[in-house]
Amino acid sequence: MSPFSRSYAEARQKFLDAARAAGADLAQFPHPTRRGSAGEDLAIDVAQVGPPGARQCLMVTSGTHGAEGFAGSGVQIAMLNDTALLADCAAAGTSLLLVHAINPYGFSHLRRVNEDNVDLNRNFMDFSQPLPYNGPYAEIAPLLLPAQWPPSDADQAQLMKTVAERGMAWYQAALSGGQYQDPDGMFFGGTKATWSNYTLCRILARFGAGRETLRWIDVHTGLGPWGYGEPIHMGPDTPESLTRTRAIWGSRVTSIYDGSSTSANLTGLAWRAVPQTLPGIDYAGIALEFGTLPVGEVLDALRGDHWLHRHPEADENQRALVRQAMWRAFYGDADDWRDGVVTQVTDAVRSTLAAA
Repeated sequence: MSPFSRSYAEARQKFLDAARAAGADLAQFPHPTRRGSAGEDLAIDVAQVGPPGARQCLMVTSGTHGAEGFAGSGVQIAMLNDTALLADCAAAGTSLLLVHAINPYGFSHLRRVNEDNVDLNRNFMDFSQPLPYNGPYAEIAPLLLPAQWPPSDADQAQLMKTVAERGMAWYQAALSGGQYQDPDGMFFGGTKATWSNYTLCRILARFGAGRETLRWIDVHTGLGPWGYGEPIHMGPDTPESLTRTRAIWGSRVTSIYDGSSTSANLTGLAWRAVPQTLPGIDYAGIALEFGTLPVGEVLDALRGDHWLHRHPEADENQRALVRQAMWRAFYGDADDWRDGVVTQVTDAVRSTLAAA
């Protein structure tokens, strides 16, 4: 049976079954207010395998960006079925912590954002301080979500003219960098900590307390060449942090801070939960970003999803088109892509063990 799934409900059941079969300690954090697209329960599920008191913890997460969870979930289930890998974790004295569907609402509803239209990976901010203003986003926003979807030729031409003048890198950074002024807009980081933010901090506190080291691999999709897992430094912008990360996962680790990553520089990233919750822990992490479609097509899929969010009256034809575009943008529905994802994440786990 394939570890990959076609729905959140299927993915969750496979994860729970595989965790129980592997003898994992399970913890479930039910969503307090929302249901899934088919009325199913939503939860963040956590499976811990290996010595629970181990000084070293390796955390692998999926579904930070909801619809991207199909890849990460499949990998986590494959890992739970990989007895040799689990034995190697135990031999290395490493507790393997699998956090399934950090954003279960987005996973189930095939959205990148959560139930509040918040991009979880822009939500880890100090909300007691003034929030940053994304001027380029404000400039491009009127062109992103036209009155109709798909956009008219005239609307699309106007957007493409701006992109041609300013450049694709500017366009990607303007959109994806994060904004905190328009709650119905794209890449909205929120004005307070979300339920997923709060729950991830609870998980870190519960399973990370007493550890000496924490290593984190967060599985993402939607950027870069087809099937290639780009390891992106997931930590503070310091030479020491980047050096530590590359010592574990190799010299091909890129950084959003120096322009070497396919990702733009971003605000409010989830790794900030670690020093907030576990101050002083020896931490290093990467986002493994698996490519699907060209970046312009991925951004257009997100534009369609946000247009639909603003137009609940849309007919089923439009809904189907938007859902299909989101599926293609964030999941490589092909055997070579799925096999490559499992291999590359497993290799990253083994690199972590080798450096322990």
